[in-house]
Amino acid sequence: MNRRFVVTGGPGGGKSTLLDALAERGYRIAPEAARRLIKERLAAGLSPRPDPVSFARAILDSDMQQYSAATDHDGITFFDRGVLDALYMLDLESGLWRDEIARLVQTFPYNDTVFLLPPWEAIYAMDSERDQTSEESVAVFEGMKRWYARWGYQTVEVPRAGVAARASFILEAIGHPGV
Repeated sequence: MNRRFVVTGGPGGGKSTLLDALAERGYRIAPEAARRLIKERLAAGLSPRPDPVSFARAILDSDMQQYSAATDHDGITFFDRGVLDALYMLDLESGLWRDEIARLVQTFPYNDTVFLLPPWEAIYAMDSERDQTSEESVAVFEGMKRWYARWGYQTVEVPRAGVAARASFILEAIGHPGV
């Protein structure tokens, strides 16, 4: 069984908070690259994002490194977004040929079950790293759902609920209830 699970969706759906809760339960997590890259750019006095293709390529490089680092770990790893998310960004911008995208999808497989967090107006907030509107969050969510399905992944929508309930939902779905 592939023990690399992706948690994805639009911005502001609660992914990072949920992954923190899974980490508190002892699971390994791989944080989202985009937020880290934006923080680094802002700290250096740069605009939050370079052009979309450069930004997506930087995210892709980081995500591939995190994926490779997870091979040194024999337990479960939850990824705050995955390689396919960066490939989606590159596809939207025509930043990679489709055959190259297909090759990378094959090279970096995740568990067939991908957890998708829906947009949630009640918890959505813009901040220094999240500059997308709630409408853009909905568009990203819908895009991720189609994109992962296109590559053969089964997306499971995580219900809007408290953090502990969401973590339990995911753990039950992967056969780790009560952990």
